[in-house]
Amino acid sequence: MFSGIVEAIGEIRGAVPTAGGRRLSIGASFEGLALGESVCVSGVCLTVVAASPGTFDADVSAETLRRSTLGRMRQGDMVNLERSLRLGDRLGGHLVFGHVDGTGRLRAVTPEGESALFEFEAPETVSRYLVEKGSVAVDGVSLTVFRCKESAFSAAVIPHTARVTTIGRLRPGDEINLESDMIAKYVETLARAYLR
Repeated sequence: MFSGIVEAIGEIRGAVPTAGGRRLSIGASFEGLALGESVCVSGVCLTVVAASPGTFDADVSAETLRRSTLGRMRQGDMVNLERSLRLGDRLGGHLVFGHVDGTGRLRAVTPEGESALFEFEAPETVSRYLVEKGSVAVDGVSLTVFRCKESAFSAAVIPHTARVTTIGRLRPGDEINLESDMIAKYVETLARAYLR
């Protein structure tokens, strides 16, 4: 489990096809990564399968390649990184599981003083769970939803977030990973039995 507060920007150093998936090699400033540890890579929870100073490898399944942007990552691409939470850590963002619900695209960026309003397209599998002032993970970054439309939402991005994540590098048309709030999905599932 993660918080959506990105700890570092990493670089894809290699992307090698495997039987049914891919192995990504990621340059990262993390120290002491352990085999089997979970790392959120641009919103996707991956398991460390090899680690050396400044680099770790993670296997990506076919399902994850279908649901996320990781299948299109190439050498030199930048990714947001966050190590998993420990009990007792502060939860600065919201509960992020690293289970991407789908991909969307950046539609537009509108400057608002030093910050900017980002408008994202979202598939129905994500947009149905978005609420104003609720949370969403965009490439693993916890953002607050400001406006919801049927197939889009807006979120404000402050200069710090733009600087320390890949969000500030996005351009209209760029594809992004989206994870809606898990609590909304649980509520829907539990309420379904009473709404029949």
